[in-house]
Amino acid sequence: MEKTSPSKIDLVIQAREKDLGGFSVRRALPYATHRMVGPFIFFDHMGPAIFDPGHGIDVRPHPHINLATVTYLFEGRIHHRDSLGSDQVIEPGAINWMIAGRGIVHSERSMEPERSQGGRLNGIQLWVALPEEFEEIPPSFSHHGKETLPRFKQKE
Repeated sequence: MEKTSPSKIDLVIQAREKDLGGFSVRRALPYATHRMVGPFIFFDHMGPAIFDPGHGIDVRPHPHINLATVTYLFEGRIHHRDSLGSDQVIEPGAINWMIAGRGIVHSERSMEPERSQGGRLNGIQLWVALPEEFEEIPPSFSHHGKETLPRFKQKE
């Protein structure tokens, strides 16, 4: 078998802290020299965060158009609501896939009992640019529970 040399690394992107109003994420994209990487517009790492009792994530209703978001949690729970009538709790190992298309309004908030007792949150959210021909499609939301997703095991 022929050996190949490792490829040269052209760029290392350092995520920076971004305050979202009482909650910070580490945002890798957009980056100064790379507004997008492929279709990815935003790449945020939420946490790991520990919330004191009475506190949590409160992303108030806000609009999106012409993109999709993918949310995956490692720890904690978030309550998603949107203008389509979706009312969904995302838990670790599940995926929320929201396609904004021609427009959607949504919110993301901490839940009880985590809000009153304090809790943890750790996850990622990616914003994906829709191809131009799909930018004006009707909005949609789908939730994929962890039991419906493939599982990967590391070799021991």
